[in-house]
Amino acid sequence: MALAAWRCGRGLGGVGVALTVWVCLSHRCSEWLRCCGGGEPRPRTVWLGHPEKRDQRYPRNVINNQKYNFFTFLPGVLFNQFKYFFNLYFLLLACSQFVPEMRLGALYTYWVPLGFVLAVTIIREAVEEIRCYTRDKEVNAQVYSRLTARGQPPAAQPWGRAAEWRAPPLLSTGSCFLRTDQLDGETDWKLRLPVACTQRLPTAADLLQIRSYVYAEEPNIDIHNFVGTFTREDSDPPISESLSIENALWAGTVTASGTCPRRGIELRSVMNTSNPRSKIGLFDLEVNCLTKILFGALVVVSLVMVALQHFAGRWYLQILRFLLLFSNIIPISLRVNLDMGKIVYSWVIRRDSKIPGTVVRSSTIPEQLGRISYLLTDKTGTLTQNEMVFKRLHLGTVAYGLDSMDEVQSHIFRCLTTGLGTNTGRTPRSDQCLPGVRRTMSSRVHEAVKAIALCHNVTPVYESNGVTDQAEASSPSESLFLPCKEVALVQWTESVGLTLVGRDQSSVQLRTPGDQILNFTILQLFPFTYESKRMGIIVRDESTGEITFYMKGADVVMAGIVQYNDWLEEECGNMAREGLRVLVVAKKSLAEEQYQDFEARYVQAKLSVHDRSLKVATVIESLEMEMELLCLTGVEDQLQADVRPTLETLRNAGIKVWMLTGDKLETATCTAKNAHLVTRNQDIHIFRLVTNRGEAHLELNAFRRKHDCALVISGDSLEVCLKYYEYEFMELACQCPAVVCCRCRGPVSRLSVLADLPVWSVRPAGDGGNDVSMIQESDCGVGVEGKEGKQASLAADFSITQFRHLGRLLMVHGRNSYKRSAALSQFVIHRSLCISAMQAVFSSVFYFASVPLYQGFLIIGYSTIYTMFPVFSLVLDKDVKSEVAMLYPELYKDLLKGRPLSYKTFLIWVLISIYQGSTIMYGALLLFESEFVHIVAISFTSLILTELLMVALTIQSWHWLMTVAELLSLACYIASLVFLHEFIGLGKQPMGGAFDVYFIATLSFLWKVSVITLVSCLPLYVLKYLRRRFSPPSYSKLTS
Repeated sequence: MALAAWRCGRGLGGVGVALTVWVCLSHRCSEWLRCCGGGEPRPRTVWLGHPEKRDQRYPRNVINNQKYNFFTFLPGVLFNQFKYFFNLYFLLLACSQFVPEMRLGALYTYWVPLGFVLAVTIIREAVEEIRCYTRDKEVNAQVYSRLTARGQPPAAQPWGRAAEWRAPPLLSTGSCFLRTDQLDGETDWKLRLPVACTQRLPTAADLLQIRSYVYAEEPNIDIHNFVGTFTREDSDPPISESLSIENALWAGTVTASGTCPRRGIELRSVMNTSNPRSKIGLFDLEVNCLTKILFGALVVVSLVMVALQHFAGRWYLQILRFLLLFSNIIPISLRVNLDMGKIVYSWVIRRDSKIPGTVVRSSTIPEQLGRISYLLTDKTGTLTQNEMVFKRLHLGTVAYGLDSMDEVQSHIFRCLTTGLGTNTGRTPRSDQCLPGVRRTMSSRVHEAVKAIALCHNVTPVYESNGVTDQAEASSPSESLFLPCKEVALVQWTESVGLTLVGRDQSSVQLRTPGDQILNFTILQLFPFTYESKRMGIIVRDESTGEITFYMKGADVVMAGIVQYNDWLEEECGNMAREGLRVLVVAKKSLAEEQYQDFEARYVQAKLSVHDRSLKVATVIESLEMEMELLCLTGVEDQLQADVRPTLETLRNAGIKVWMLTGDKLETATCTAKNAHLVTRNQDIHIFRLVTNRGEAHLELNAFRRKHDCALVISGDSLEVCLKYYEYEFMELACQCPAVVCCRCRGPVSRLSVLADLPVWSVRPAGDGGNDVSMIQESDCGVGVEGKEGKQASLAADFSITQFRHLGRLLMVHGRNSYKRSAALSQFVIHRSLCISAMQAVFSSVFYFASVPLYQGFLIIGYSTIYTMFPVFSLVLDKDVKSEVAMLYPELYKDLLKGRPLSYKTFLIWVLISIYQGSTIMYGALLLFESEFVHIVAISFTSLILTELLMVALTIQSWHWLMTVAELLSLACYIASLVFLHEFIGLGKQPMGGAFDVYFIATLSFLWKVSVITLVSCLPLYVLKYLRRRFSPPSYSKLTS
């Protein structure tokens, strides 16, 4: 958010106010600019000390994950319903009944079912929107304070409103830290510097007394760069300073004084996400396709009926009447049953005690969980815990692991308490370690540990009772800001004897094992950037006056900076292969004259107007030469619990996992092996770095010759391949059992991978803000609630608390949801086709008359109270127990081919429906020839019994609710015959028949109905037995 509170590191700046530009640039820029009268994204100027220019239009400072608002909800829901053929067909069907010539029955027989379908959908969407609104409101309700010249308001204000506060005393410090975890997934705290001229202001309130303005560039999605200027007009001469990414804050950080040129939908974090949308799964599209086939059958049957009449009379009107007469071929209850089934599946997932905390935020696509072929997963925070643990210190000739840290501690103690450091408050002089002088192991270890303790951006913050206090507060609890990797290093130096006790913008204090305080002055600080991949610091030892330049960074850049050695590359590779994140630490001693010369050139470069960044980098690089290599450090991001068995389960289920990470190639490869993403006996093809089309072509040819091997590719090479050989590369990559994409940073890079994978088969999983766009763009996304915040979780369709829960979510709930919906949809179609087949036989016998066989209550009751509960009870059916589904993930493979709902199974159910409908109707006509007036009651009773028996035939594992549903439906039908025989009677039927209680109680009626029912059902039971006997399904042995 734009106006959040962000917290300044204590002691980081002198007296003065830091004017830090908070840059949060736009999403939906075109929307906001149109409402403000503009047509194109444009820069913005924020004025200080100019009250007449402060009336600017800003977007609302809120997040919004809702698909609709108050005015678009009903039109949007209705549009999403009627844009598909299924619902549009029934809308046109119901509207046709307003035409007298086309009316076949009461209006309620058409409008009540359609209204019920729409009511269920609207209520479900409303509940999801309310839940989404509640989650957004919780985030938007966080309070903030705003720096202004007016008095202090009585209470803080929520983010979405403009609060006006006088600056509190806390805001008188300088630099601050921020995290970009919601942008690029990095949980590192990053240092941000204030504008120099405002740092000299006496108090925070003086910030509002100056006349100045901040210019911010137009909104864009680049999260690593910013262009702007700060101009102070009331100084003589006017001061103008360039603003870069070092002066920019991001949304979601914690308090300071500054200006806010962008907020709300202009945030860059929001720009990198897509608009929420209503998702529809592959299963629903397949059902929609089947309804189109049924509509084609409906048209054909109607034309055949009219053709058999030789197109006599007003034949075109007869076609329309037959279309309405056989409209039951497409069941309107199908949508109701499926939607209610989705609600049941979502409820079951939320109530599963074995995956606690799981949230279903999109209840329209639970079946999609059973159709996943590719899983795109983030690494940090998703597969790993995002908790860095120091594992190794390597000095070239010797390495110290966790089991030998006591040796490091003894070396530090010896070095600081012997002749190398006998004076109080003095550090061992580095002139005893000059080239040509053989250093002791203790001095080498001490130099390495001291470099690690000084070269970082970590700041200790002391808190007491939750309120920031001074360092000397009683019983303080210490916490550290900045990168988790750096925190792990600083905590390790504390464990071996050198403790960071204080730091501000100009000094660092270390405590030795003997409780001595070592003071260092910070002369220069060079923060880490994505371009440089290193950070450096120049400090002066106050006890000796020595000036030392310390630097640490990635091995790929440090290899060309340090002095020649024969072990750096080899050991970096070894540590990376163990899954450790490696940093190279080096130093360089500087003479006073050498530093003064550097400082003069550095200040001159910073004052340059043109190419300032390039000139500054050139000056710093002049110092980064022939540095002394001190050590290598290795930290490990431990895997989450049960990641290995979960990935193995997914692999056995036929799901191919793609891991996207920003780590270096060796670390990503090792993590993939360690997590069992790549099996031990599986070959790995490392895609060589390519920069142009020719190199990509050669490497793709080499890759094509490999078979059944995992692919490891860098983000840069991936972009080149997708640019020139998109189809060829994706064809080869999709054949790999696993893919690791390293150096894949930012939302755009990950979105490009998703865009080229096969539609409907991809399921992204992530926990950070950089995964949001990938999750939203996919047709089924899961968010993991981790240390990178809840942004990915809130934007996902399904939210889990741990990665291991993904296995049960797919193997159990995904599989059950898909198989249940497949059985439910086909049975509902079968139920409607049966009655349509009976209508076709009835019309054929009576000279192709367009007269309905059943009317009014019977039509509605057939698909509701008489058969609804048994049919809907199929949502409780399951072929195997959940424990078996988890133990044998190979069962999931059968679903990937879509066999539970296919054209083959659909055709089988159509043939069954035609057979049973024809058998019932012809059987009724044959056996009840003498009692022809009772034909409707006879055939309808046989139809109800047949449907109840077919439900029993379809069920694979009985639930007590299924038995209750069967008995309840049968009881309802018998009760309606006894007590409602006049209401459901057929006096208005063309045959003049009615439900005669005395007639249906006769023995002749009972045994003839039983015979018709047995003839329609018994062959199917025999076929089912023979199929299980000679061609059993894959799960049959597991259930026996």
